[in-house]
Amino acid sequence: MLVLAITALCSCGGHSGAVEDQPESKEAKALLQGVWMDYDSEDIVFRIQGDSVFYTDLTSVPAYFKVVGDTLYIGKTTRYHIVKHSENLLWFENQKGEVLKLCKMEGEQHEEFKRPETQVLTLTEVLKKDTVVFWKGERYHLYIAVNPTKFKVKRTAISEDGLDVENVYYDNIIHLSVFKGAQQLYSSDLRRQRYADKVPGQFFSQAVVNNMDYDRTDGSGFHLYLSLCIPGDASCYQLEHIVSFDGKLTIKQQEY
Repeated sequence: MLVLAITALCSCGGHSGAVEDQPESKEAKALLQGVWMDYDSEDIVFRIQGDSVFYTDLTSVPAYFKVVGDTLYIGKTTRYHIVKHSENLLWFENQKGEVLKLCKMEGEQHEEFKRPETQVLTLTEVLKKDTVVFWKGERYHLYIAVNPTKFKVKRTAISEDGLDVENVYYDNIIHLSVFKGAQQLYSSDLRRQRYADKVPGQFFSQAVVNNMDYDRTDGSGFHLYLSLCIPGDASCYQLEHIVSFDGKLTIKQQEY
């Protein structure tokens, strides 16, 4: 048995050098091929095949892996401290600081891994909203449509096993139109890229356009709130959109 030990490093930045630029252990990679399950619960954790780690969750993206010295890399930056490694045992520290003890399963056929490709999650279906507003004797019509797209946004999260996993979601585009009678005051597609400078970059990289709701009308115009959210998380930014009576749009960051 090969026993390895180093200081654990987290995946939240601060790593120098790209993984692919560092020499890897071909022997360790060969030993890791196969399906690995939790030693105690006997639940399957992942399958290693070639250069990739495949998770049982259909929404998780397969990740590149390698072993450099006594460190297991999964993805481009995530590092795990290997405690023990042999042909049939793999112990390493997960992102929670716990030692994850895995053993290799016998056989090659496992239903958990019989899938054509990663399942991409859609946050919403087509959603249409119509609002009629009367203001100072005039009739206005606000039209909102939330449209799913095929634009992909990746989100990294920690699994129950304490592993960094990456999920892929489809983004949405929101169409907003405002009419005064038959006259169109404003019409535009609101895409995710428009809000890159409205929220922190780390949040934006994993967020999708979620929804939009009409709030109120006052002297400055029509107030609506668009939510930019990280899927599967409680984190959202509410961005106030104000469409003036002459058809100009102002966007304000409201709250986190």
